[in-house]
Amino acid sequence: MRLTMMTDYALRLLMYVAQQPDRLCTIAEVARAYDISEAHLMKVTHQLGLNGWIETVRGKGGGMRLAHPPGEISLGAVVRTMESDFQLTECFGAGNHCSLTGGCRLAGIVDEALQGFLRCFDGYTLADIVPSNTGGATTGIRERPLVRQGRARAA
Repeated sequence: MRLTMMTDYALRLLMYVAQQPDRLCTIAEVARAYDISEAHLMKVTHQLGLNGWIETVRGKGGGMRLAHPPGEISLGAVVRTMESDFQLTECFGAGNHCSLTGGCRLAGIVDEALQGFLRCFDGYTLADIVPSNTGGATTGIRERPLVRQGRARAA
């Protein structure tokens, strides 16, 4: 399973903005910090705004900020709103023409894997992936493993 570039950029953008709670952030500064195209970030910003994850302010001195505290932003919910296609195999899509449909047990396994993938993201919030020391560091990523339900997970 793989996240699209849009979702990857959305998570990066949210991490960056979460580290700047006292001011508005601009697309240009996020693009510079992560070496990402501003055009791509504009699309990401638009989607995040439409889905209520960020608030945007237009005009001179404008920018973006989180619409909710980082601890209230579920990574699973963000992934679900940014990803447009969870059809991992043909049988999950409309217009399925697979000759195995109805007699294949693989579809259930694939669906279980997808649900586990999303459930893992559901176990974390934006607060879990934002570096705890934001004193001037705006692009750092947490280096210590996260711990959920007794198991360590790398960030």
